[in-house]
Amino acid sequence: MLKGLGGLGDMAGMMKKAQEMQGKMEELQESLTTMTVVGEAGAGLVKATSTAKGELTALDIDPSIFSGDDKEVVEDLILAAIKDAQQKAQEKSAEEMSKLTEGLGLPAGMKLPF
Repeated sequence: MLKGLGGLGDMAGMMKKAQEMQGKMEELQESLTTMTVVGEAGAGLVKATSTAKGELTALDIDPSIFSGDDKEVVEDLILAAIKDAQQKAQEKSAEEMSKLTEGLGLPAGMKLPF
């Protein structure tokens, strides 16, 4: 392509790859908003659904946990389910990012700006 210009040919190739990567990262960011994960607590009595970006979208509470004076237990289960969903969202996001970076020939575990 630009053989007579030394390293400029490589630079053009790098710029093209960078543009491809930016496009794929934008696609990934969009897809993370539609991927969901479910966090659970209390053996599934409380379930929190989140997008892979970490946005809480649903909370499902089994009615059986509302018996007696278990308000604090219920609150703890809700928080635990939300934290579990957030952790799973981070893991899913990292997994998807890893797939993207491997496909682009970037080193495994490379941290990108999001």
